Amino acid sequence: MRNPYIYGYLPLITILLFSLTFGMYAVGESLRIFQSIGVYSGMREFLSDFELRFLLLIVFTMIFFMMFSALKLIGETIHELGMLFFSKDSEGATVSQARGGYVILFIGAMCSAFAIQSIYVLAGIFILTVFVYFIYLIYKMSHFISMGGTMGLLAFELLLWTLLVSLIVYVILKLYNGILAGLPFAK
Repeated sequence: MRNPYIYGYLPLITILLFSLTFGMYAVGESLRIFQSIGVYSGMREFLSDFELRFLLLIVFTMIFFMMFSALKLIGETIHELGMLFFSKDSEGATVSQARGGYVILFIGAMCSAFAIQSIYVLAGIFILTVFVYFIYLIYKMSHFISMGGTMGLLAFELLLWTLLVSLIVYVILKLYNGILAGLPFAK
């Protein structure tokens, strides 16, 4: 008999690992920015280099942890809403089938530990991991859903993620343009 909760801890560890690796990269970049604008020496008057790095690591790791946790929550909500619309499963067998994909996310998070020096490699590993997990999830769900339901689920999830990402990009661009328009030297 297998324990159905064997993969229950993997999402937390995956989020922690991704948050830590992205946080470590952000610490290095922020220290470079602080040095280039001349703030680093002032910060060193209050904190040692180790304390400053550790404080920044905690702050950036927390920010990325919140972001990845929100993405996981949104992703699971979109997926389960899609399953509500397109699945005929009334016993919840499809939910337990998806848990095996947590191993894919965990392996991707482990690989991200080797790519701390490059944001492009980090982002590439994250995107590739999520894509492979998505393909695995759709494949596993296709055993419980008809072909039309699988295509509907795929289209539903892609549409909602596209809308969400488009909305976020739009808001960021509006905010950026608003800030630039408000600066006196930008006119």
